Amino acid sequence: MDGKSLARIGAVIFVAVAITATTIEMNRHEVAPDNVATQARPVTERDPLDAELTRCSGIGEAGARDPSCLKAWADNRRRFLGPDREGR
Repeated sequence: MDGKSLARIGAVIFVAVAITATTIEMNRHEVAPDNVATQARPVTERDPLDAELTRCSGIGEAGARDPSCLKAWADNRRRFLGPDREGR
């Protein structure tokens, strides 16, 4: 068997595997999660601070001048970085 025939057989096998994988993926049915805890909930139900941060990110540049947004960002920094310490 020469190299040209071997390359053609390899190409045919590759195409067959690709078509099979595509067919399997197209026929796959999406399974909805049964667990209520894994289902998406609105931001306002999860955390009021998250809801405010989402609102602030949605208003764009005006968020930098909004006192409510400035407070929310400060609260978010405190939540992740801890309270401010004097004399670091």
